[in-house]
Amino acid sequence: MITPTARPSAIRPISALHTGSGAPLLLLHGFMLSPHCWEQSALRLAAHCEVYAPALPGHWGGPAVSGRSLDVRALADRIEEQLDQLGWRTCHIAGNSLGGWLAVELAHRGRARSLTLIAPAGGWTVPSLTQLRVGLKFLSMVPVVEIGRHLGGFVTDSRLARRLALLLLSKRAAAVPRREATAMINAALHCRAMLPMILGGLRSPGVTGLADLAVPVRLLLCEFDRVIPRRAFAGRFLRELPDSADRILIHGVGHVPMLEAPDRIATLITEHIDAGRTRLHAV
Repeated sequence: MITPTARPSAIRPISALHTGSGAPLLLLHGFMLSPHCWEQSALRLAAHCEVYAPALPGHWGGPAVSGRSLDVRALADRIEEQLDQLGWRTCHIAGNSLGGWLAVELAHRGRARSLTLIAPAGGWTVPSLTQLRVGLKFLSMVPVVEIGRHLGGFVTDSRLARRLALLLLSKRAAAVPRREATAMINAALHCRAMLPMILGGLRSPGVTGLADLAVPVRLLLCEFDRVIPRRAFAGRFLRELPDSADRILIHGVGHVPMLEAPDRIATLITEHIDAGRTRLHAV
């Protein structure tokens, strides 16, 4: 169940949000985030779907990981185990950033009924300057995160820290509730997968098989994405996804649009799921 509203400094990690009833819907968060970023959208989606939003391995609230390197395939292995525990052979999947890349991997494994890809990561070739830019961007955050861990509650309760974090992930910081902003900082400070994922990303080939996706796909790009700007990183998705895929630009939002526009994101996901129900599939 979704945890109740709490004082920001009292926010605790959650292993998963699980709420609602109806068609199964898996929500996947981005790198260094947590299921908290889905809370407001999940509340709206729960009226139509059984929603499950797990914490990714190595992330705040998620299962521990071992080894120096971690990649999307390893994350997908763990998510598949959770889907099996739920009894979900297939489900609708919506993923943001790293979660979008992971959603494509799960679709290739036959676990998806539909895909909603929100500012998906992985749209680069290896090796490439584009891939290197992403790796260096996250590597530059390592010392900042380490300092934040040592400062603890001073950072998580800091208005300045929230504003700086939201400047990166959103367009309108004022639209993001304090609870969600504080959870976002906590998630970054407690992400033990940070270095393993960066190392794994430098070795990974990026997203593959976009043209081969056989389920309905909706691509949502964010107008003010400062993490993986669409002009530099969305080209492969725009070119290689099937012609039947929806391609939508969401105006006035940053890289994690669920934080500032949960109603719009929930509506876009629900519309895509409902549209898929009208299609006939051979089995």
